[in-house]
Amino acid sequence: MHIQRAVPILLALALAAAGCGSKGSADNGADAKKDEEKETQAVPVEVTTLERGPIEQLLRYSTHLEAERAVEVRSEAARKVVALLAEEGNRVAKGQPLVRLEDEQQKTALSRAKGQVDQTRREFDRRAALYDQKMISEQELTQARYELDQAELALADAERELSYTVVRAPIAGTVTARNVKVGDTVAVNQHLFDLVDFDSLVALVYVPEKELPAVAVGQEARLAPPAAPDRLFAGAIDRIAPVVDPKSGTVKVTVKVPYESGLRPGMFLEVELVTAVEPDALLVPKRAIVPDGTQLAVWRLVDGDTVERIWISPRLEDREKVTVGDELTAGDRVVIAGQAGLKQGAKVELVGTPGEPG
Repeated sequence: MHIQRAVPILLALALAAAGCGSKGSADNGADAKKDEEKETQAVPVEVTTLERGPIEQLLRYSTHLEAERAVEVRSEAARKVVALLAEEGNRVAKGQPLVRLEDEQQKTALSRAKGQVDQTRREFDRRAALYDQKMISEQELTQARYELDQAELALADAERELSYTVVRAPIAGTVTARNVKVGDTVAVNQHLFDLVDFDSLVALVYVPEKELPAVAVGQEARLAPPAAPDRLFAGAIDRIAPVVDPKSGTVKVTVKVPYESGLRPGMFLEVELVTAVEPDALLVPKRAIVPDGTQLAVWRLVDGDTVERIWISPRLEDREKVTVGDELTAGDRVVIAGQAGLKQGAKVELVGTPGEPG
């Protein structure tokens, strides 16, 4: 009785187990198939065709533009400002008046000094005539000469004090700052203006000692201010310091920069020194280069749908490209986007590459 009832139950359990086993085998087979399809799926990449062309070797440095001739204009007298004769942005000549201070007292003092000189000169001439007639002693003539000299010194002092009431430009240049206004009473040595000669612009860069053999006076330089990304300014090496800084191991190099609109002292910029030129080189975009440990590689397209890794040793480089030896040739197609998913011999699909089939 009990045996007959147990048989159907055992049969049902056996059938259920068989069903589960079949389902598990089917799932494992599907996963394996998906993995295989994933391995053989083409990786989308963008490629470019290598060409030959000119390239320049560049040394790059970051610095600020500065003017070698820049001065602070200061007052030489304590007076009230009565007139401003120059404003920020004005170009001025050397000696041109910038500001006028009150001068009534100085003019009065000058007039008095001139009168005193005239009087003492007449007195000296009178005594000289008397001395020639032997009517006065040499000591009296000497005293008259002394009084005339003192009067002339006082006149020179009065002229100088009056000149201090007109503040003039000590150099030719551009007014970059005005720190005074009409009605101010300025003190002696007070900072009134800033003047900059824009024809004296330079960029100072500090070249490592090992790069020094590639640098020479007269060498071309280019300046790229981030504030004007669409412009590139020309310059040239003007001076190279005769000593190496023992602390930094660098040499100060002065790049002369002809003034152009858009350049301002204090501006941050990138300086490129052109140290070598190769007129016909195989050019590899930097976008194609993939670091691998201490080595560099590119992925080259083979048979239109497969890639291989090519180890390279770059020589010259500019902002966008490098040159290589015989590892690659003109006409080779290399991957410039999509390298992250590549392996040796991987299948690829070309996308987004102008002029390339895909």
